[in-house]
Amino acid sequence: MRARLSDIAQQAQVSEATVSRVLNDRPGVAGDTRQAVLTALDVLGYERPARLRKRSAGLVGLIVPELNNPIFPAFAQEIESSLSQTGYTPVLCTQTPGGVTEDEYVEMLLDRQVSGIVFVSGLHADTTADLERYRRLTTRPLPIVLINGYTPDVDAPFISCDDRDAAELAVSHLVALGHRRIGFISGPDRFTPVRRKIEGFRAAMTRLTGTPGPELDPLISLSLLFGVEGGDAATTRLLDAGVTAIISGSDLMALGAVRAGRRRGLSVPGDLSVVGFDDSPLTAFTDPPLTTLRQPVHPMAVAAVRALVDEINGHAAPRSEYVFRPELVVRGSTAAARTTLAVPA
Repeated sequence: MRARLSDIAQQAQVSEATVSRVLNDRPGVAGDTRQAVLTALDVLGYERPARLRKRSAGLVGLIVPELNNPIFPAFAQEIESSLSQTGYTPVLCTQTPGGVTEDEYVEMLLDRQVSGIVFVSGLHADTTADLERYRRLTTRPLPIVLINGYTPDVDAPFISCDDRDAAELAVSHLVALGHRRIGFISGPDRFTPVRRKIEGFRAAMTRLTGTPGPELDPLISLSLLFGVEGGDAATTRLLDAGVTAIISGSDLMALGAVRAGRRRGLSVPGDLSVVGFDDSPLTAFTDPPLTTLRQPVHPMAVAAVRALVDEINGHAAPRSEYVFRPELVVRGSTAAARTTLAVPA
């Protein structure tokens, strides 16, 4: 035991006497010091004494799309952290192409008797999807919260980023830099967040540049994919139309836009401005650092967990949409560009 105390004390950078007090659950130890000792136990592979083990209030399912897009791991991390602080243990379910489906994950979670489920950018965001799958859950009743993708046909709390405002912020920023021919790229418009961004883009372009609605159609380029390849393909079409700036539906698509511009011999941001969406980790370190619209991931995650826990505890959360405003983060990938680009013959 003495050797074990010595190891733990060294790892936690405290005295052996302090370790002994923590292990015996005695008073007189500061909270952060007590946590340091418990963390040292975990790191060294020692089992915590039974009286020091934190009992879980229950399991909560967390279903997110693929993890290739950094914004989804960011949501998962924040939601898991918030759940842990409330005593609930998260069960993370991540989808992959051709892998386990959302419905299959739900069945697995129900078998584990979860207390509730948080869906991030799930089928609820797809306007062509059957929403009956969510109605069945709410009538069980099982508390659920849905992030990014609102529909009034599901009786549950929704948490969303203001996609219309995001697009309008991006257009306003680019217009202030002197751009008039601005393009918008994104994934399929069957998804609610995409539709809202397009609505915001159209409204801002009409208001700030005077471009009539029909003339905006060639400035909107959608792809089947939300990633780098989709952004590359969608941007290539807009460069043919002579745009000087690109607003992207995701940061990954924005990186595809940068690649497409450089392949044309264009300088980013010298000749072509690019604005992303999400403010994913590492976007500040891309070349150039990406100007983007930051999703308020932390407050959205906290709100989602708070609503879910209220539902679990029998306190009905409002059946409405909590909308959070994005923040424009200006870095080095936007600048005044040429009025028009040369359109290939």
